[in-house]
Amino acid sequence: MRATLQDVAKKAGVSVATVDRVLNKRPGVRGETVEKVEQAIAALAYAPDSLSAHLGSQKQYQFAIVLPKGSNAFMHQLKCEVLEAAEQPQHARGHVRIVETDVFSAPVLAASLASLRGTADGVAVVALDNPVIREAVDDLVADGTKVVTLVSDVPQSRRSHYVGPANVAAGRTAATLLGRFIGSRSGKIGLIAGSVHLRDHVERQAGFEQVIGADFPHLEVLPVREARDDYERVADVTRALIAETPDLIGVYNVGAGNRGIIEALESAGKAADVVFIGHELTEANRRALLSGTMDAVINQDPGHEARSVLRVLRALCDDTPIIVGQERIRNDVFVKENLP
Repeated sequence: MRATLQDVAKKAGVSVATVDRVLNKRPGVRGETVEKVEQAIAALAYAPDSLSAHLGSQKQYQFAIVLPKGSNAFMHQLKCEVLEAAEQPQHARGHVRIVETDVFSAPVLAASLASLRGTADGVAVVALDNPVIREAVDDLVADGTKVVTLVSDVPQSRRSHYVGPANVAAGRTAATLLGRFIGSRSGKIGLIAGSVHLRDHVERQAGFEQVIGADFPHLEVLPVREARDDYERVADVTRALIAETPDLIGVYNVGAGNRGIIEALESAGKAADVVFIGHELTEANRRALLSGTMDAVINQDPGHEARSVLRVLRALCDDTPIIVGQERIRNDVFVKENLP
């Protein structure tokens, strides 16, 4: 059987992207690594195939993925998935770096985007929908950088594409689930967000309130409380909700930090009384579904998102069509009984 690029990478103990660099004599590979790859090529009698030839004939792109720093478990998953996807042969033409910054601060995020000018062919960013950020995105685009928003959109900017779920639909789904789990009981619903300047959070909140108002008028949604997706802040907010609201019967977290809600509900003995809906199938959320503290999770697949954003950036840089159906990020609903 003919040896493949993957066979060479496995034998040499390196990535496929590194093998491709060695085959096409591109810089950035240490001498000892080059020697390992060449020895593997010789041992396997590998002959470059059409894929590696295709990869070698086209430009290597520099991509920067701007993600929030902090304790957000989903964003950590997304970071890991991006780095793993970048090692796959279909993405060998792009060098990917992760930039972690405070996305909740418009000046800090704008400075991080400004620092990428002239250094990246493509940028994907989890961004605030804020005039300062729109300007920073537009400045990158004016310099010739392809910009994609990730998870949370900035639609009035000059960004080329959005990679993420339909967030209004996610919020409407959360409201339907919460309302049906609560049933005929009347009471108040706590609403927690990372920031009212993150468009995904705003859209989820809007969809949620639309459905509660129309279909579950016996439920009262309390004013949203911001917690910057930090689980300790989320825990503080939840403890305050419990203390201030004797008739609290539901909580919807439109962002991250669900571990804080889990801890607050369980320590107060409210886990069985309060219906809790949140986002993303993290390990903490999985355990909470199994224990019954969480009732449902609305999930966006971080692996799909990571692969999609790299495909989209490459297509934009190559000026080739984006396959819309392939890049659609779904809202999946998980309860205890259908956990993967």
